[in-house]
Amino acid sequence: MAALCESFTLCGLGPGGGVGLDGGLLALEPGPDRDHVLLTDRGRTATLFKVSDQKPLGCWSAKHGQIITCPVVCNFETREYIAVHDDKVLRIWKNTDVNLDKVFKATLSADVYRIHSLPKGGPVVLFKGGGVRTLDVLLEAPQQEIENIISDEVIKWSEAFMERQQPVLIFATEKNGDSFVYVQKLKMNDLHKYKLERQELSKALSFTAYMKNQIITLLCLSSNDSVYKFLIPLQQNTEEEEQVLPRSLLLNLSVSGSILKGTSFVVLDKDHIAVLGSLATAGEESKECLTIWNTKFQTLQTSKELPLGTSGQIWCYEKKFFFTHGKVLTVVMYKCETSSLAAAVGKLKDSQAPDVSSFVDWNTLGDEELVISFQSQQSVALKPESTMTLRSKKNTVAKVQPDTLSVGQLLLNLKDASTTVFENELRQVMSKGQMPDFQATIGCVVTALINRCKANPKYYPRNFLLQIVQNQDLSYSLCPDLMVVALEKKDLHLLQICLQRFPDIPEEITYACLKAFLSISDAYLQRIDLNLESVICYLDVEFNGKEVKTEIVENGFSTELEQDIWETKITKKHHGTSDGESCPVGPQKAALLNAVLHSAYSETFLLPHLKNLPAQQAVLFLRYLYYLYVKCSEKINTTLPGTCPPTVNQIMDWLCLLLDAQFSVMVMLPEAKELLSKLHKFVRAQVRFYSELNKIEGSLRELQRLNHQKDPHTYSVEVLELI
Repeated sequence: MAALCESFTLCGLGPGGGVGLDGGLLALEPGPDRDHVLLTDRGRTATLFKVSDQKPLGCWSAKHGQIITCPVVCNFETREYIAVHDDKVLRIWKNTDVNLDKVFKATLSADVYRIHSLPKGGPVVLFKGGGVRTLDVLLEAPQQEIENIISDEVIKWSEAFMERQQPVLIFATEKNGDSFVYVQKLKMNDLHKYKLERQELSKALSFTAYMKNQIITLLCLSSNDSVYKFLIPLQQNTEEEEQVLPRSLLLNLSVSGSILKGTSFVVLDKDHIAVLGSLATAGEESKECLTIWNTKFQTLQTSKELPLGTSGQIWCYEKKFFFTHGKVLTVVMYKCETSSLAAAVGKLKDSQAPDVSSFVDWNTLGDEELVISFQSQQSVALKPESTMTLRSKKNTVAKVQPDTLSVGQLLLNLKDASTTVFENELRQVMSKGQMPDFQATIGCVVTALINRCKANPKYYPRNFLLQIVQNQDLSYSLCPDLMVVALEKKDLHLLQICLQRFPDIPEEITYACLKAFLSISDAYLQRIDLNLESVICYLDVEFNGKEVKTEIVENGFSTELEQDIWETKITKKHHGTSDGESCPVGPQKAALLNAVLHSAYSETFLLPHLKNLPAQQAVLFLRYLYYLYVKCSEKINTTLPGTCPPTVNQIMDWLCLLLDAQFSVMVMLPEAKELLSKLHKFVRAQVRFYSELNKIEGSLRELQRLNHQKDPHTYSVEVLELI
């Protein structure tokens, strides 16, 4: 069984990228480390991305007038990058290089078609005339003559493998409608040419291949909406110059009267392939989509519509698809399981329920669907005669003991039960911690509670939900509507706990919580029971008339000596920092904002939401972040005391993010100008302070070295003068 999982945008594309066969990227190759990919556009730029962070790690461009004609690859042995621009100019550089015009350059004697980099075999260069060289051999004499072995043929595709510690290169060519395949073993200088059996009135659109047991399996996507397979043994004893490879039909790309006009495809495993193309149905407009097919049972496993169009290209690395969708590069994760007939028709029932449950969205399931879903995932302990509900037993099914029912059936039976019975039964379900797929069960319980809240607005089991979130390892994806309902009910304590414990909260929900926290008055928050452990150790507040003071330790510099920098008279005030800045919010709101600071986020997705934050709330949030920053700077280790307070890195990241989103608004607000000026002066003072520390670093190291050389049992008095 194959499934398409979550998707996200890796990056936007430039003017040359996007829809159409001439758009998109030149290529996408694996980077030097896991989770890294190299993007080469159809121009002069190559970019290294970390996929999980959607973050560029490096970007290199050729000069104006130069065009990168060969996809950039990574030499995995030296961790260098290799590119070819203007067909013949080879460039090699390291990650620290910035200007490609100043890196290693070699002009070759022939046009390069592609460079393939093998993890244990080094880079292999394929020229447009069919000649092949390893990079080491080529660099010994860049102007060496390269043979032309394919005459009038044009290379359409190539790939490289490692077989018994030697590189093997395979490439396909085309001439007058005929397709040919060349296989070359580099170390043995062994070249074989094959002609592919031709299908009348069709042509090859795309190729891919894989190797197993010294046999290359070549797959060909044909214009007649089929995928063909060719087997090429590496061990050849025949002396024939050109053998004809027979073809066998692997897959017909049609289902229920619809035909997929494929443009490119990739192999996922021995039983699954992914095809990108347009699904055409008679009388309807064709729709571009990504599909996964089971070649063993000739079935379409799953598909995803792509309404914004694609460039027709697809790449696959580390269980992820990469393709252009509109003007962005989209990443879609997928999952393939062992192929079986039950899985192919969607009737698989096995012991791998926890893996399947991670793709179940409980919020989208109705009561009956919950029953079906849980029956497919859990072992139901019903007696044989009770697995079917006969008409005569219809009215007595609710009396069956809960221990004999699956969770889905239990929830269906409790649909109309009273609140007390409903919650008591759910508590019994939660007490069975050893049941299989326990976390999915808890997610289903929370969803059932939320569904009842939606059906009855007066019902809201605040304490029950709070108990579940505090005692169970939940995530946002297991109960996606929980925080939405908590926002509607203004359940601030539950939102605080969710922000602290859920690792996968969407940025939209994080922003909604931030906006809600900033909009609620401190007077209202004083009546709310919240967890204040993250603030009571550094925020000077009064509890029950008892003052709680924090110790202030100056971070190595005197405020009196810095008055020329601050340009303000500094006085210490009660409830404030060493520079006279008092906390702009109360302890309850500070605790809520700290929970937001702890939540995980992606700058790419959070920044658009922060731009919509009202100006007054943005200024208030900036004041609080500034207050925290000053508080951190008072401590020698820049760490706030208490239980899970915000770290200085979290504070700085949010400061930068908020200023990026709201800077144009901030500079126009009179109340924000003074704050920005103070922030600028404080950062400048910190930079000067750390600069002074850096100057005495050598003296401190020398002092440490001298201390190690002394006899610890001797006594001496020394005077060190720091100049």
